[in-house]
Formats: sequence, structure tokens, C-alpha cells
Amino acid sequence: MGNPVVIAVDAMGGDHGPSVTVPAVLDALRFDDELQIVLVGRIGELEPLLDKRADAARLRVRDAQEVVTMDERPRDALRKKKNSSLRIAIDMVKQGEAHACISAGNTGALMATAHFVLRTLPGIDRPAILSRIPAHHGHTVMLDLGANADCTPEQLLQFAVMGTAIAKELDGDARPRVGLLNIGDEDIKGNEIVQSAHKLLGASTLNYIGFVEGNDIFGGEVDVVVTDGFTGNVALKSMEGVAMMFVDTLKSEYSRTPLRKLAALASLPVIEGMRKRFDPREHNGASLVGLNGVVVKSHGSADAYSFGNALRVAVLEARKGVPTQIVQLLQAEVLRAQDRPCIRES
Repeated sequence: MGNPVVIAVDAMGGDHGPSVTVPAVLDALRFDDELQIVLVGRIGELEPLLDKRADAARLRVRDAQEVVTMDERPRDALRKKKNSSLRIAIDMVKQGEAHACISAGNTGALMATAHFVLRTLPGIDRPAILSRIPAHHGHTVMLDLGANADCTPEQLLQFAVMGTAIAKELDGDARPRVGLLNIGDEDIKGNEIVQSAHKLLGASTLNYIGFVEGNDIFGGEVDVVVTDGFTGNVALKSMEGVAMMFVDTLKSEYSRTPLRKLAALASLPVIEGMRKRFDPREHNGASLVGLNGVVVKSHGSADAYSFGNALRVAVLEARKGVPTQIVQLLQAEVLRAQDRPCIRES
């Protein structure tokens, strides 16, 4: 099925902890013979949930008695919870015991701890949160989605490189189209930072198509959308809210009268297809890109199916060696920039 890969799972993270993470891991092991999992958490809570038929050579449990709570301040988690399931899972990546780690726990604590332990890749100032947004052509890679509220133009260029590497390696796009999120697609629109980033991207060797607006994220004309974490997070939460409202409204309208209920039965394949396409569970798994290792964040309220999808993201990024691909693309961009002649304004 693929190259052997070891994933460290923070089994205690999220709203539901082991009741979600353990079943998701057992399902993943059944479908991937080359996958190995290390469940990190309280042994007393994990072992009763394990399938006795599970291959002991591919599923191990590592004890971690401390747990980072969902409302814990990132600084406190970093300083006071060095033996937490979240920290140990990240440490395993640092020490080469795992190819990637995944957690549904506290996002701020995960980012702060991963940044502190793994550090950033050469040429990357800050890690970013990346996710795949449903779109007409499948999905659009978008970053940053909340890690960096304020960004420099140079950091936005770095995000574009990281998004391009993800789109190339995971989606098979030879030349991913990159857009910079703005309040309009005209060259004169946007603040100073966006304008400066626009110039940097335009001078790069990336397949930069220019400014894009919010509605362009779904249109299929762009593969990677770059923005700062403040704007990206607001956009992401707005998308999730609209998607949930759409699905709920569809259910409500179809159940309003007996005749509509009959119509719903006839339309069931269409409804199910739309539900699956817009269901956040199908797209769970945000990548913390720019780190010296693969770290994936699952939604805190994820069920076993949703967590399993996030786990697959971690496995795929580990097998593709995403951090290495980012470094290679960034180094190539730097070298090409050095080879370009300096153009002075007259």
C-alpha cells in the first residue's frame, strides 16, 4: 500500500479522547498494512479499548499520565506539561521514533509545543496552519488559518512556497496556481503588506496568478490561497458556518411537509452526495507546515470517522516527506532569485 510509516497519536487530546482516537487507529491499521501506530496516553484508559486481535508489532502504547486540557494556556502547557501525551507525541517525531504525530487537542498548545520542540525549517520564519477547502475542482489548499495574526510580505511568500509543495506532493499538481487573498483582484487594492507580498510573489518562480477574493477560493481557478492567520481563520470559520447552515436548511426544507418528504426520498442520492461533499468530517486534518517534522491537527470535536481522515493526512504527508519537499522548493526559489538581475526603478 505504501512505505512503512510510524505515527505517534496523542490519544488523550480532543473533546472525546480515547473513545475516538482508539477506534480510529484500529480502523486505520486494518486498511494499511504498512502503518504502525504508537498511542500516547494513560495506559489504564487505553488498554481496555484495544482490540485483542490487533497486531502488537504495529500498535504500541506509550504511557503519558499528563493531559493538556482544551482550555489550557499554550505557555502553561509548554512549561508545565512536559510529560503530557501531546508533548511526548511531538518528542517522538523530534527523536526519530515517529515519522509524524497527530492530535485533536488544544491548537495553541500543539502549535507552541511543536514550534519549540521541532523548530522551523531552514528559510521558514514561522509555521502556518494549512487545510484543504472544498472547491469545484476538488479542493483548494489554504494557509495560514490561524497561527500568525500578523505576517510580513516575506512570510506570505514562504507560505506560498509551503502551499505549493503540499499541492504538488499530495495533490499531484505539477504547477499549482497560487493566489493572494485580497479585498479585490485589481493591482491597486489591498494594504501595504499585501501589496509588497504581491510584488514578491510576482517576481518568484511560483505559478502566481495574482490577487484572489473570497469567492475565488471555491471557483477552481486557484489551487493555493495565501493569507495571514487572522484573515484565514475568520474565512475558515465563516465557511464552516455556511456549510452547516446549508446542510441544516436542506434537511429542514425537505422535512417541512409530507410531499417534500417524498421528494427527499427521490432526491436522497443527491442529498447524500452534497452532504458528503460539504461535511467537515470529510476534510478534517489541518497541517502545521514549516516545521522540522509532520504535525497534523484534528478538530477537537472529531468523531472516529473524522479523526481517521486526519490520520490519513498525517500518513500521506509522512510518506511524501513534505518537510523535505518544502526545503527543496524554498532553496530552489532562493537560488533562482539570486540569479535574477536586479532591476532598478528609473
